[in-house]
Amino acid sequence: MNQVEQIIQYLKDFGSITTYDSFIDLGITRLASRVYDIRQLGYELDEEWLTKKNRYGKPVSYKKYMLKKWG
Repeated sequence: MNQVEQIIQYLKDFGSITTYDSFIDLGITRLASRVYDIRQLGYELDEEWLTKKNRYGKPVSYKKYMLKKWG
C-alpha cells in the first residue's frame, strides 16, 4: 500500500488526519503533498485550522483534513 492509499484508508477509518497523526501513525512526513495527490485523484477533503500550545506555551497552528467525498 503506497502513502496515498494509506492516508485514504486512515481517513476512512478515523475520519480525519493531522500532520502529527500522519507521522506518528503512518510514518509519513509530507502530508500536505499527499493531500494534493489525493485531491488530484478526485477525492474531496475538508480542512480545518487548529491551534494548540506547544511545550513552551507558544500557540502553533496546523491543519486537520477530513474526507468529504470519495470515489
